[in-house]
Amino acid sequence: MARTFTEAAIAGIGATEFSKESGRSELQLAAECSLAACEDAGVNPHDIDGMITFTIDNSDEIGLARCLGVKDLAYTTRIPGGGAAAAATIYQAMALVNAGLCNNVLIWRAMNERSQYRFGQNPNNMQGYTGGHGTGSLLWCIPYGAMTPASWGALQGARYMHTYGISNRDLGYLAVQQRAYAATNPKAWFYERPITLEDHQNSKWIQEPWLRLLDCCQESDGGVAILVTSLERARDLKQPPVKIVGACQSIPYNVEVISNYYHDDLTIMPEAWGTAKRLYAQTGMKPTDMQAAMIYDAFSPQVLMQLEAFGFCGKGEAAEFIKSGAIAIDGQLPINTHGGLAGEAYIHGMNSMAEGVRQVRGSSVNQVKDVTNVLVSSGMASAIFSKA
Repeated sequence: MARTFTEAAIAGIGATEFSKESGRSELQLAAECSLAACEDAGVNPHDIDGMITFTIDNSDEIGLARCLGVKDLAYTTRIPGGGAAAAATIYQAMALVNAGLCNNVLIWRAMNERSQYRFGQNPNNMQGYTGGHGTGSLLWCIPYGAMTPASWGALQGARYMHTYGISNRDLGYLAVQQRAYAATNPKAWFYERPITLEDHQNSKWIQEPWLRLLDCCQESDGGVAILVTSLERARDLKQPPVKIVGACQSIPYNVEVISNYYHDDLTIMPEAWGTAKRLYAQTGMKPTDMQAAMIYDAFSPQVLMQLEAFGFCGKGEAAEFIKSGAIAIDGQLPINTHGGLAGEAYIHGMNSMAEGVRQVRGSSVNQVKDVTNVLVSSGMASAIFSKA
């Protein structure tokens, strides 16, 4: 008998507050945001039958299922990598629902990444990111002083910036716009705290001459959860359904998460180019079909390279694209309208996935007009959310 395939949709999103000291365990954060996502959708947590998180999430699936009262899990999995996993969790959930293997898939990411450990410190203090040790290709970097994500991100962006004559001041226009969005978002850590270009230029160097403090994402405590079900079922639930039109991953040969120093062309993010090609082929869509985008912004140069990879502007043109006002609320492509990982919080990109959902629902505090399609990207994975 032929299998009947369904269409996946996001029915619920939930989050804790975003802080620098949550005062509770990561499992508690995971349970809170997961319950909030179920309540947002109107789905009983007992009915969750699939669970997905990151390999580096410290909360156990069985423990979280016990907290939520989940009755019978049909599938669990974890996605490798840091922020690269954000959109990949959406991809996995879509595949499970579309194949009819699960009915209600819970995605979560919860961490005390400021109060319990800090990714921005040296690897001996990076519990939950490297397990306290450099892994893989990082073993080749750390002995030579490249010991933190900011140093890896600076090296990643340096060739691109040098090739196209992009200065650190050019990066400031992105930081200013994202903080402007955060300043009007009550959930953002930097609510009511916009910055100027001069503020950006006066912030301390993290990796001179490439990255300043205000080019870097935050360190945050908090949790975000997303509930994925079938489009048919989502239509009968509490919120307007957000259809996952397509999602994919791309992990090209010789590419490493964040420490991308080993591929042939250091002026691009090959994983972003790969996922863009795959996503547009899968959906039949093109850049001009998007009304907004949520682009992973651990460090400013990564946003520029992803804008180019997805065809929103030409190679080497992203800095001018941003400077022109194209990413503002009334611009050609508003991006990171929640403030991004630099302005709202750093929950490994999952809060950007949630903002994509809000834009399609029409419930963002910085709502873009007439949104039908939103692209979300986390580097090695991407997805398109659409109105049903």
